Amino acid sequence: MPTLHVVMPVFNEPATLEPCVERVRRAALPAGWSVAITLVDDGSTAATADLCARLAHRGEIDLVTHPKNRGKGAAIRTGFARALERSAADDAILVQDADLEYDPADFAALLAPAAAGEADVVLGNRWATPLKGLKRLAHRMLNGFLTVSSNLMTGLRVQDMECCLKLFTVPAMRTILPDLDEERFGIEPQIVAAVARRRLRVREVPVSYVPRSFEEGKKIRMKDGLRVFVVLWRERGRTRRARRARG
Repeated sequence: MPTLHVVMPVFNEPATLEPCVERVRRAALPAGWSVAITLVDDGSTAATADLCARLAHRGEIDLVTHPKNRGKGAAIRTGFARALERSAADDAILVQDADLEYDPADFAALLAPAAAGEADVVLGNRWATPLKGLKRLAHRMLNGFLTVSSNLMTGLRVQDMECCLKLFTVPAMRTILPDLDEERFGIEPQIVAAVARRRLRVREVPVSYVPRSFEEGKKIRMKDGLRVFVVLWRERGRTRRARRARG
């Protein structure tokens, strides 16, 4: 029976972690699929660290801990590596934040193209439905600018490069993981650049999104947006070198 390995990076999310884990456990998947959770505690303070330990003690959760906070990218890479250790060739690996901005009810839609053999990588698209409110529109415009910049560098034509919900077949993950080295939020453009460089098949599906404010705990900052351009420029160079090596 194939397994969907859900990698959850966590840093100081004592209020949202447990309900998010429960939603993941209850997520409806295509017939024959099961779910396994890989939790990566990225150096959280006591409240979240203790909660991670209690959740793992109940079973069905594989917990990996960073002694010090390293960043979301580092936590995701650690989770990917651990999930690969536990996976079979016909499994899939997905990233899910622990902050309740994304809904595990979307897992089935993300999994469908990969399970059908139609895609190696499936990206969520938060902007497929009409937006309400000036803040949402501003968010969409900023993310659109970053996504267009990514598309120009990679040659892909995706709608939401920054979306957290990204699903990979196990062979695809084994292909791109050696290319990943970003420690913080630059991991998102780096993943997409690696996918493009490796010429993997990409699909996008609409997903729901309920953003939270900085007061509620949102961690990404302006410098992380600027980091996108540093990552894209560097990945462009890597892609050129890879093409030359292929002849």
